[in-house]
Amino acid sequence: MAVGTTAADAKATATPSGRRTSAFLRITIGLQTLTILLQAVSAGLLLTVSYGETVHSVGARVMYGASMLYVLAAVLAWKPGGGPARPVWQASGFLVLASVQVVLGIAHVPSVHVPLGVLMFGLSVLALARR
Repeated sequence: MAVGTTAADAKATATPSGRRTSAFLRITIGLQTLTILLQAVSAGLLLTVSYGETVHSVGARVMYGASMLYVLAAVLAWKPGGGPARPVWQASGFLVLASVQVVLGIAHVPSVHVPLGVLMFGLSVLALARR
């Protein structure tokens, strides 16, 4: 067993369906990480071009959808896949952070919105690296 893996992790990847759900989980974390990075890029557009607000707004919806997909993948890897419950808690935490991020963006509170976005990106990269 590799360092940092648990018996439940090994069990989740031991079956073909476990490998599929584990791969789906990694893909959704990667998608979430990418969408958060693209939100940083669109925030720059928000400051520089007239259509930046539209791009950032659409990106927020996509990022939120990616966070919901991450929760779904974590639940599928946990319950039917027999994996650990920890990714479900992590994915749920990301969804809560994404919800707070959307509210702060709509309320135009950049003093919290921007650092929270940086934190979310860092945590998402960490989650991706740990998978």
